[in-house]
Amino acid sequence: MAPPPFLTSPEQYKELFDSVDTFLLDCDGVIYHGPVVVEGVKTVLQLMRDAGKKIIFVTNNATKSRKMYKTTFDKLGIEAYEEEIFGSAYASAVYMSRILNFPKDKRVYVLGEKGLEDELDAVGIQRCGGTDPEDRVFIPSMDFSHFPADPTIGAVLCGFDSGINYKKLGKAYSYLRDDPNVHFLLTNQDRVFPTSGTTYPGSGSLSAPLVFALQGKREPTVIGKPNKHMMDAIIAEHHFDPKRALMVGDNLLTDIAFGLGSDVRTLLVMGGVTHKDQVYGPEPSDIRPTFVVESLGDFAVLAKN
Repeated sequence: MAPPPFLTSPEQYKELFDSVDTFLLDCDGVIYHGPVVVEGVKTVLQLMRDAGKKIIFVTNNATKSRKMYKTTFDKLGIEAYEEEIFGSAYASAVYMSRILNFPKDKRVYVLGEKGLEDELDAVGIQRCGGTDPEDRVFIPSMDFSHFPADPTIGAVLCGFDSGINYKKLGKAYSYLRDDPNVHFLLTNQDRVFPTSGTTYPGSGSLSAPLVFALQGKREPTVIGKPNKHMMDAIIAEHHFDPKRALMVGDNLLTDIAFGLGSDVRTLLVMGGVTHKDQVYGPEPSDIRPTFVVESLGDFAVLAKN
């Protein structure tokens, strides 16, 4: 199979740009690296708006709500609107409320940050755990009396959690172990996340102890990229033609697989978590993007033409 085309010329950029009505844009690694906006990206986003393109920021980062992401974009000087932002925290809340019809009398035990809690609050789902200081206290004495049964728990939802500890894992495991009716949900399974030119363990790595402990007994439902749950939710809310859309991302396993799994063309950008040898090396990945480019900012050259 021939390798995907690596776009380098203004003519190639324009041909692709003109063929797209809806741009689905990953954030970390595509729009910015940590606190630094990718060079040329602001110009490219303005080109999209001037051309009447629909922009949807699609991120697996579950630590932030749409409102928090809007604040981040504002601080970076990036024009964005809450309705354009679709993170795995929001997608998880939508999935629980609309698809699962999560009972009003049940609570979800959260392994996650405030952004995930905010999105659950917005759809009226009761929660516990998360940023609760009581559950962010590690138990060095291994006192298992801290893990009592709780019949009010209807789901365990795992996202990125900087306060992860054995107490949280123990509680989540006991709820899932003891009641097969408790839903097991992951916002995403990202192994790592990119920031400031390097990577650190992602949500998937933090939820791995639960997945491993429950192996053979419970399989989690994963909401975020690359799973189709998220694409279905996005299309239902934004009503676009997948054939005229483009998923832009830096991660083969999440962004590119996400687009390909929903028959959406994909554009892989370098500089994130994927290296060129994974696409063009002697043993390339089975996940093959439709197109490859060095940076989304490269499309800024179209502003000069």
